[in-house]
Amino acid sequence: MSNTLTLFVSSLDTRSERRFDRHLPIAQLKTKLELITGIPVANQRLAAYDADADAQPARVLDDDAQPLGFYGLRDFQVLKVEDTNPSVSFTGQLTDVSAVEKFELTEEQYAARQDSVLAYKQRHKVGRFAPKDAPDSPSAAAPVPPIPVGARCEIDSAEPGLHKRGTVRFVGRTHFGSAGGAWVGVEYDEPFGKNDGSVDGQRYFQCLDKYGVFVRPDRVTVGDFPVIDDVEMEDEEM
Repeated sequence: MSNTLTLFVSSLDTRSERRFDRHLPIAQLKTKLELITGIPVANQRLAAYDADADAQPARVLDDDAQPLGFYGLRDFQVLKVEDTNPSVSFTGQLTDVSAVEKFELTEEQYAARQDSVLAYKQRHKVGRFAPKDAPDSPSAAAPVPPIPVGARCEIDSAEPGLHKRGTVRFVGRTHFGSAGGAWVGVEYDEPFGKNDGSVDGQRYFQCLDKYGVFVRPDRVTVGDFPVIDDVEMEDEEM
């Protein structure tokens, strides 16, 4: 068994994937979780769930003196951090957008923008702007996007708060995808992928199985994204 445990840390305002040492005492774990969730150590109640939708926890981490491994948790369980005194830490205010002034565009204002998805489709004759006899999908003639191979990136996820990060390993056209167009091959930091950099026996890049994925360019954000990992131990280890 690995000494490292991978968990989804969830609170009212945050959700992220983290790695922790199984030997870490719960008291020190709470100190780390305060940096992640903003909930003071004294106000934290910790419980592990097999899934977000579960009503009952699989384990309640209620002994600060015990190490994390004492509770027999498995990788990718959900560690929920409940705030027992939200009036002190203002839990929930970060996600309350009722008082935030909304940015809205009229249809005419949106149509006039040159940096929108609509403008991209118009320029490259994609979707409803494609010729009548062309498939309603990205054109094979569309240019390969200027995404540098080797760049760090983050991929849009359908699950709110879940960040899928990795490194760009391939940019170009592939043999798969009936409508053609460019794909971006990404090596994830974690096993969120679907392949090892090859599809149907044709290799585009090399990585471990389940770490590779191919996505459309509009789902890729390039930037200086660090690996989502355990919070630095700083002075807690000597």
